[in-house]
Amino acid sequence: MNATVHSAQPMPDGRIQGALWRIARHRVLATALFFAIFPLLMPYESVAINILIFGLFAVGFNLIFGYTGMLSFGHAAFLGVGAYTAGILVAQHQLAWWLAIPAAVAMSCMVALVMGLLAIRTRGIYFAMVTLALSQCVYFLVYQLPASGGENGLRGVNVAEVSILAWQLNLLNPTQKYYFMFGFVVLAMWLLSRILASPFGGAIEAIRENEARARACGFDIERTKLLSFVLSAAFCGLAGALNAIHLGSVPIETLHYAMSGMVVMLCLLGGMGTYFGPFVGAALFLLIQDRASNWTEHWQLIVGAIFIFFVLFFPKGVWGTLLEKLKHER
Repeated sequence: MNATVHSAQPMPDGRIQGALWRIARHRVLATALFFAIFPLLMPYESVAINILIFGLFAVGFNLIFGYTGMLSFGHAAFLGVGAYTAGILVAQHQLAWWLAIPAAVAMSCMVALVMGLLAIRTRGIYFAMVTLALSQCVYFLVYQLPASGGENGLRGVNVAEVSILAWQLNLLNPTQKYYFMFGFVVLAMWLLSRILASPFGGAIEAIRENEARARACGFDIERTKLLSFVLSAAFCGLAGALNAIHLGSVPIETLHYAMSGMVVMLCLLGGMGTYFGPFVGAALFLLIQDRASNWTEHWQLIVGAIFIFFVLFFPKGVWGTLLEKLKHER
């Protein structure tokens, strides 16, 4: 369903809506099945866990960049706020993980709401620069907090065991930790499918394709953009909370603008505006980084050269280009 049809018909009829839900269910199931066996394909579980977490971070960024068409350089703020909120609540207030994670998501959404109200009326490179500036404000505010640990970061985020209904998971076991993260990622991808298959999903794609036409069709552009920005932050905040639990600490670099640049790279590598592309981009980047860092301390040169290659020969990202070829073959 393209953006033009959505903008012309904000409320699809029953048959179209049913088809959208079926597609959403299938891709969530396919994603869940793939990630269920994913650790078997990786050299070790920690890489698989990092791909899950940073893929989820890229999924959040992709919602605002790939689906809404707004380039943000401030998404490290939401990853970092989510990580620090969960970390501080667990390490310093002994709050249960199942309360700390929703609190982290809520705090990231609140920060996004404030940033969005300030930035959402700007467009293009101005929006990117405003989000970058606001993200750096968040960086320095968190840096100055006594609870954050300053340049040393936050330590002692120890979640060794979790209880989920009748199951006891030992997070010191890498395999059990992976499947703990896996549950949150599958839930997030199900929620993303519901968002994209809804009239709101059609609205943000209509804005991406032609903002003036979407406005003429009656969409509230500013409110839709703001909601997309906040929802994007929710996914990033969840990724940050999971990363804090995974590492047992929160480095201050989590909030740095370099992290915002990295998520742009992940999205472009995998394919912006695609459902599974962010995970492909995260897998490519992290696996290349893992291998290249074993060969040389200047691994950034290798990653940069490979990124240029993919941009030149896979202009829609690896996953996006593959989908495009399959579509033409059909």
